[in-house]
Amino acid sequence: MEFQRRGVMLVLASPSGAGKSSISRALFEDDPNIALSVSVTTRPRRTDEIDGKHYHFIDVETFRRMRADGELLESAEVHGNFYGTPRSRVEERLAAGRDILFDIDFQGTLQLYEKCRSDMVSIFILPPSIKELRKRLERRAQDSEGTIDTRLRNARLEMDHYDEYDYVLVNEDLEDSASRVRTILAAARLARSRFLQLDKFVKDLQDQIDSH
Repeated sequence: MEFQRRGVMLVLASPSGAGKSSISRALFEDDPNIALSVSVTTRPRRTDEIDGKHYHFIDVETFRRMRADGELLESAEVHGNFYGTPRSRVEERLAAGRDILFDIDFQGTLQLYEKCRSDMVSIFILPPSIKELRKRLERRAQDSEGTIDTRLRNARLEMDHYDEYDYVLVNEDLEDSASRVRTILAAARLARSRFLQLDKFVKDLQDQIDSH
């Protein structure tokens, strides 16, 4: 029997380069019910990014107005730039039973915990080694050597928060890590709290017993 259910907020977090974006793409390829929460950001658009698909690129003044007006579920400053999650689209998708993936850092995750904990399952992704993490950042060819060094220093700070997540995965192999994330999401979808009509169904079963 299928029950109407509320959507899941799946949070993936990791140091930059540890693999959360690659795992996210793997999920989207075979699961049409989950979509990425598209954040707003004040950082410059990279050459391979599309406005509205990867991020909504806005200026600092617009970001501050949205945050002041309560239009953001979470916001954070990362590497000198601002990021945030628009509230309205998230609430619409959850109510419709659609799942949302959040590719955010620990600052954003903690803010979502305060507002949406019952809707969330969170996963922190670690690299197998710092040597491998540096290699992945270098292979992206998007950042200068100085920026990579900054990202590695920030990685140490981000790892301080690994124990604030529901699950922790070491991303040695992309396919295996994506499979584990799919398993976690499947379990979250089956949680009792997700099913909106379960109380009524159980009550109907009890009434059938009482009527005999």
